[in-house]
Amino acid sequence: MLEKFRAAQATAIKRLKDLEAAQRLPAPYDGKRPPFSDALLAAGPVAVIAEYKRASPSAGDINLGLAPGEVAAMYAASGAAAISVLTEETYFKGSVDYLEPISAAGLPMLRKDFLLHPLQVVETAATKASALLLIVRMLTDAELAEMLRLTYDAGLEAVVEVFDEADLARAESAGAHIIQVNSRDLNTLTTDLAVARRMAALKRPGRIWIAASGIASRADVLAMAAIGYNAVLVGTSIMSEPDPGQALARLTGKAD
Repeated sequence: MLEKFRAAQATAIKRLKDLEAAQRLPAPYDGKRPPFSDALLAAGPVAVIAEYKRASPSAGDINLGLAPGEVAAMYAASGAAAISVLTEETYFKGSVDYLEPISAAGLPMLRKDFLLHPLQVVETAATKASALLLIVRMLTDAELAEMLRLTYDAGLEAVVEVFDEADLARAESAGAHIIQVNSRDLNTLTTDLAVARRMAALKRPGRIWIAASGIASRADVLAMAAIGYNAVLVGTSIMSEPDPGQALARLTGKAD
């Protein structure tokens, strides 16, 4: 699947290269961005990052009738510490344009996509997003280091996604501070929280760790907190419900 996601980025990267050649790249956003990592730590013992997700290869279409701003308001009212915004167009029916209406909720935003090229960092820096996602397995060591440097230089934070111990070693060597452990096998699309439990033993002091995929209940959230995760990221389990805000409230404890 990662190779399919890589191939799907070609159109987006070409568009950015064309804009660069025409000297029409968007200017960096010069407003104040809500700090992403601070929001996660302030929401302890465990923060919930709620995702605006319209589709996925495993779930198909998800609640396409819900507008991004509408969902963001639900999330803010239901205890989300931050909002993850899927911007990948081909497989997830996302768009960078969704970041603007979602920003009205006032929460830090994570741009979640399969980012491969430095110009995609420039593109993200032109939005109100506070952070972006980098996936270790989609980048060489040199590419990961460069993407991190550009991200930090732009005043953004980077969530670096890993799937196993080898990914983690590469992420930390490149200078990652926020680690996201994905418990979904992207080849089989199956999820096993045993991955998050195994990896938790490797967390270093001073790092922020996020558990992604497979979080479906308040018990799952608390279990991840108990083994050292600072946050969990939830998408399909709440977006597939008729009322994503209510589903999120059950995870954050707001519904108790």
